Amino acid sequence: MRTIPSSELIINDDGSIFHLHLRPEQMADTVILVGDPGRVALVAARFDQIECRVSNREFNTVTGTYKGRRMTVLSTGIGIGNIDICVTELDALANVDFATRQERSEKRRLTLVRLGTSGALQPDIKVGEQLFARTSVGFDGLLNYYKGRNEVCDLEMERAFMQHTGWNELLPKPYFIDADKELTALFRDVTREGITIAAPGFYGPQGRWVRLEPLDPHLNEKIESFRYEGRCITNFEMESSALAGMAALMGHRAATICTIIAQRVALDACTDYKPFVERMIDMALERLATL
Repeated sequence: MRTIPSSELIINDDGSIFHLHLRPEQMADTVILVGDPGRVALVAARFDQIECRVSNREFNTVTGTYKGRRMTVLSTGIGIGNIDICVTELDALANVDFATRQERSEKRRLTLVRLGTSGALQPDIKVGEQLFARTSVGFDGLLNYYKGRNEVCDLEMERAFMQHTGWNELLPKPYFIDADKELTALFRDVTREGITIAAPGFYGPQGRWVRLEPLDPHLNEKIESFRYEGRCITNFEMESSALAGMAALMGHRAATICTIIAQRVALDACTDYKPFVERMIDMALERLATL
């Protein structure tokens, strides 16, 4: 059995993992991921009991119970790179013996649900709606660095999308990955399903033009017009694809739910979206408590 070198998995002197500063016993099997560190307090305020609070950099963690179910809420910060860190370290906390630095023979399956904010790409999607990423599209290229990528991705949808958009070879190859089927069923009647793009940036990668012109100024129009088996691409955000892809490769359940706070087609945005986010948190906690 492979022993993981200390350079590959850094464990702090207190027995916690490098970036998150969590010890294995401090993490629940159900983990809610939020981008904004301040949003951790919104989720934790609804817990019946608080077990521990841990903070390092942008990674704030609270573990407690909600309606008798043990849960962890963790802030990831913004972007795909941070998801790579968080999912890898959460999996290590669950499935690596820190004493021997070897994988545990019996694997622990985590439930990872991201609660985020997003911009809509179809005119009928309203600000305030809760959108479930049944499929996530990675514009980031992250999953392409991991073995087994093709086994968990929808290659036919990927090819159709690249052909439709005339995908530029200078851009990372996109990947299409589905959310966990059990979580899709769990949230089906309280969210709108969609295809969510995870972009590696907020501006150019999402077609925004401030001073730097995007490589393809018409890419968003091509994205909006793409159809596959009656489905269309619904929204932009920055994390869902890496979460779904890495979880699928590792054997965890993962999904992303986003509150729509901007209408990219109508060129409109809402900055006072806290009530919408709180409604999403309440809904997600209620459903996750039933697992």
